[in-house]
Amino acid sequence: MTARVLVVDDILPNIKLLEARLTAEYFDIITAMNGPEALAICGEGKCDIVLLDVMMPGMDGFEVCRRLKSDVATAHIPVVMVTALDQPADRVRGLDCGADDFLTKPVDEVALIARVRSLARMKVSLDELRQRALTAASLGVPNKLDKALADDGRNGRILLVDDRPNSAERMQSALSPHHQVDIETGPQEALFRAVEEGYDMVLVSLGLKDYDGLRLCSQLRSVERTRQTPLLMIADMEDRQKVLRGLDLGVNDYLSRPVDRNELVARVRTQMRRVRYAEALRDNVQASIELALTDPMTGLYNRRYLETHLAAMLEQSVRRGRNLVLMILDIDHFKSVNDSYGHDCGDEVLIQFADRVKRVVRSADLLCRIGGEEFIVIMPDTSLSLAQTIAERVRGSVQAELFPIEKGARAIPVTVSIGLAQTTPDADPDALFRRADKALYRSKNEGRNRVTSDAA
Repeated sequence: MTARVLVVDDILPNIKLLEARLTAEYFDIITAMNGPEALAICGEGKCDIVLLDVMMPGMDGFEVCRRLKSDVATAHIPVVMVTALDQPADRVRGLDCGADDFLTKPVDEVALIARVRSLARMKVSLDELRQRALTAASLGVPNKLDKALADDGRNGRILLVDDRPNSAERMQSALSPHHQVDIETGPQEALFRAVEEGYDMVLVSLGLKDYDGLRLCSQLRSVERTRQTPLLMIADMEDRQKVLRGLDLGVNDYLSRPVDRNELVARVRTQMRRVRYAEALRDNVQASIELALTDPMTGLYNRRYLETHLAAMLEQSVRRGRNLVLMILDIDHFKSVNDSYGHDCGDEVLIQFADRVKRVVRSADLLCRIGGEEFIVIMPDTSLSLAQTIAERVRGSVQAELFPIEKGARAIPVTVSIGLAQTTPDADPDALFRRADKALYRSKNEGRNRVTSDAA
């Protein structure tokens, strides 16, 4: 997978070296020689990944990374710090600034390419989610990204898979002040627990006795429930090739033994913040879908949802030789409610009306508000006589009690007129709707507050 990589270094030979290595792997390279220039390029959305030198005059790499990760417009861009600093404290500082990884000079070319490819795949999925979230924001969906960026990466549920008791206990001790950590020694039991219990992160030792830890990582990535769960490998020094393969499999990060406690905490925190950011993006996308398909006032499905599902439900009922009934409900004299008490009171009536209908119709029935005071119920596998019984219950439930308005200050009577139509072997959605609509108008013309059926 290719990507646009921004190489930031104040020493030109360093830039040329990284540029040559990455160009040979067909990455597109952009360069910058200082922090402000790098921030400007990222702000314009010109890169997918940043390879960032730490020791630069003026604004160092730590500050550049901190600014990138604190800005909602650039926080999603992966940052790999490349530096001669090789102490755990330096890596922890970089991770605390939001860096996604920390490579030490001289850079291992194979490790560099593997990490860039891994982050490029992550960036593609995040970009898709971000684009959908931006569309959701334009539709009025509340933006949760600022809150996600402020997340401290704590209070996660972590499954640690390690059959070395001393090792597992040390890592649990380091993480327990910040997270709930469960230890599992058996790989198959670990897979079952990860799928069933929904952990926020899984740490896998590559040194499991008589089992390949990468196989567990692959299994976790192949199961829908854990496909997006962050995975972090714990590797021995001789596991270099396994680490590279793990990154290709989609493992998010790794640590080499002996594990530095502070680096472990920092890398877990980084992954926890990243997954919560992705979850916030998905929540925005889901909210936009719900906004497009539901009525914001009543929470019922809207006309768009009805139109996309009625034809399929009708086709299924005909294919299976089962009856389907369409019910149209219209609140009687609703205009007078708005005229007499105001639209706010009319909204109160609509919300309460929807609640009363929901309590009567069955869970298998599809209830929609198609506009104004009109509602529709699609009733699969239902005879006309049963539909008439349910419709009468709906009518009676609406009439039985007054509707409180003005926040309970007064209450008014409300009734509903209902029309029913049952499918025929050659029925189509439009014809079924027209027949139910004619039945509804018969209910209105015959005095309202009644149920009328059109069987054919």
